[in-house]
Amino acid sequence: MRGNVIDLAVAVVMGTAFTAIVTSVTKGVIEPLLALLGGNKQYGLGFQIIADKPSTFVALGPIISAGINFVCVAAVLYFVLILPMNHLKSRLLKPTAVKADPTELELLTEIRDLLAKQTADK
Repeated sequence: MRGNVIDLAVAVVMGTAFTAIVTSVTKGVIEPLLALLGGNKQYGLGFQIIADKPSTFVALGPIISAGINFVCVAAVLYFVLILPMNHLKSRLLKPTAVKADPTELELLTEIRDLLAKQTADK
């Protein structure tokens, strides 16, 4: 919990593996569904900047699927790694009582008492 290299390595490997799973789901399921919504049957969801040039087609399907991919990976990593670690930290680390700083009046009283003691000792 304090920056273990092993924990970090496990998190990176899990994130990478889950990213591959979500990417394949978005490419296999989400992108074909988005292509159905597109008006152009050849290219899918998007728009063409110049009508006669197919190379000017702006595909929106991959952008939307990348956004869905990011949200899915972020949500799973949050709920699988971060939320349980925060819960574990809060249960293991009990908050310690912090002593409040002395007030100005208390400090002035202490200074007065020390000065009085010094003059009495002379």
